[in-house]
Amino acid sequence: MSEQKALYKEAMSVLKATSRTFFIPITFLQKELKTTVATAYLCMRAIDEIEDHEDLDIAVKSDLLRQVSTMLLKPFDNEAYLLLLKPYENILPEVTIRLGDWLALCPEDIRETIAASTSEMAEGMAKWADKNWVVKTREDLDDYTYYVAGLVGTMLSDIWRWGAGIETDRELAIGYGRGLQAVNILRNQEEDDERGVSFMPDGWTRDDLFKYAEENLAKGDLYNKSIKKRSILMFCKIPLALAHKTLQAMLNGHEKMTRQEVEQTVEEVTKAD
Repeated sequence: MSEQKALYKEAMSVLKATSRTFFIPITFLQKELKTTVATAYLCMRAIDEIEDHEDLDIAVKSDLLRQVSTMLLKPFDNEAYLLLLKPYENILPEVTIRLGDWLALCPEDIRETIAASTSEMAEGMAKWADKNWVVKTREDLDDYTYYVAGLVGTMLSDIWRWGAGIETDRELAIGYGRGLQAVNILRNQEEDDERGVSFMPDGWTRDDLFKYAEENLAKGDLYNKSIKKRSILMFCKIPLALAHKTLQAMLNGHEKMTRQEVEQTVEEVTKAD
């Protein structure tokens, strides 16, 4: 097996272990796009694990994220990156340690775009770590959800343009990402409260957050209408359908969807087209 094939196999294995929900729609993509989207996701997940890590101080998170952000804007120096992470290598997950591998696996002519998007995300995450993730206004919520999820949408739009010649609306792409993140915020609200973090703007109720999620998921629905290639459409429709169903489950008093409901939703989406 070639080194590249072995690395691809390892990347898909790490992806499946890191996010089964994201792994399912990726399987619908064709070879080069599958590799590109998988590695792009792993790059962003690598820095997300720094932002979310329970055992890292906020100042450490902010510093690491800013340094990684700078590194991503130049030809990636993996030795310098591993040296930066060395004091924390025993607590950081494989997906973070191997950021250099994910970038190396990325097709060369889209690598710089993915690195730039990941760099912008890391800088935004550092900014919000410095603020201790205190959201006071809707503008704050929009800013936070842009960095942690809207950027995924715009990066995917760049990939669709590069890999399939598909043009999509940037604002709808951001809305799609925001909608998925808002569903996560609603789902994790109790857990976030326990660690002293709230993404609820001042004066908002949980109902307001539901409305925010629904407004942005509606943009995701519009985004999907511009995609005519079935494999890409399936990739985009599955997370959106799961988000809509998760919202409904929470409105019905459940914490999340069951595994059976997830599988049934995926089947419904794929059979509908």
